[in-house]
Amino acid sequence: MAKRIRRHQRNVPKEPQHRINNFIRVPEIRLVGDNMEEISQVAGRKIESGVYPTREVQRWANDLELDLVEISPKAAPPVCRIIDYKKFLYIKKKKEKEIKAKAVKTVVKEIRFGPNTDDHDFDFKLRHAKKFLEEGAKVKAYVHFRGRTIVFKDRGQLLLLRFLKELEDFGAAEALPKMEGRRMIVIISPKKSKKK
Repeated sequence: MAKRIRRHQRNVPKEPQHRINNFIRVPEIRLVGDNMEEISQVAGRKIESGVYPTREVQRWANDLELDLVEISPKAAPPVCRIIDYKKFLYIKKKKEKEIKAKAVKTVVKEIRFGPNTDDHDFDFKLRHAKKFLEEGAKVKAYVHFRGRTIVFKDRGQLLLLRFLKELEDFGAAEALPKMEGRRMIVIISPKKSKKK
């Protein structure tokens, strides 16, 4: 059997996310930013946010040993800032990471019943389900049918419907109980306004 020859991908450098320095080829740009005093010192005159010739602003950025970065390319003229591009990317990445960390992660807790679950066990599991829903987690309740207990599907359904009725102040079912293999499953989502 012949060996397959793998072709290696060329290490093509990625295009920058923003156009910077000499890659900005429009005649004029709108300069914005909070470092106008530094730019004014290099330019030898008072510089404020406004429209300037691109080559002139590129020269100021070069003198400051910073980058001219196109922030809003679709504006007319494009909006640019004189900043340290690597630092700008670092701060942007850090902010995106913080936003991702703050995003809500859905937790699903499972509660298992048998078709012949007694009242004491039911109440014990009900208390746990209430606690999970108050904490904002979803609850996946299921009745597991082992062996011949599969003939008691109606008992399992009644048990889950009773479970849903007891939890209606804490959460609501996403759908009615349904069979998946040897399990009858229902998923309960917490109510938005948590009880205090």
